[in-house]
Amino acid sequence: MKKQLFYSLTSFFLVVMSIYFVGCASQGGSESSSKAISDKELGLRKADVTTEQKVNLPPVKYTEESPGTGKLLPTSYPTAPPQIPHTVEGFLPITKDNNACLNCHSPEVAKDMGAVPIPESHFIDPRTGKKLDHVAGARFVCVTCHTPQANAKPLVQNTFKPAQ
Repeated sequence: MKKQLFYSLTSFFLVVMSIYFVGCASQGGSESSSKAISDKELGLRKADVTTEQKVNLPPVKYTEESPGTGKLLPTSYPTAPPQIPHTVEGFLPITKDNNACLNCHSPEVAKDMGAVPIPESHFIDPRTGKKLDHVAGARFVCVTCHTPQANAKPLVQNTFKPAQ
């Protein structure tokens, strides 16, 4: 019985490996699949990815609107973080001791400041699910998710349509 099981498993293993190797052999045989991709073809910058020399980034003009005067762009989907509609000059870097965003966006003052209040979700510890009396550490650095609005030319064609 053990001998028969051994031969059955061995036969099964050999069949599976044969199918695997035949599949691999058929993938590597064509000339187009063996063509190497150069370092300059890997990224969107069309520059050698192993060096930062000769990299010309496209110019990006960020909004210079003062806080309270910029127009908030619609988000692409319901839970997308909104972009920052005003300049961030003087607001960065955000450190553990200084987050200038809280001066206007804290729920206690946002209405009086004409700002969008920080949502309740930002006051919940993502590890424990417990409500906090302060912004959760994982949400404290606003620019991790929220980016300043910019007049930037897309690097690739984008056919994305916002959710309705």
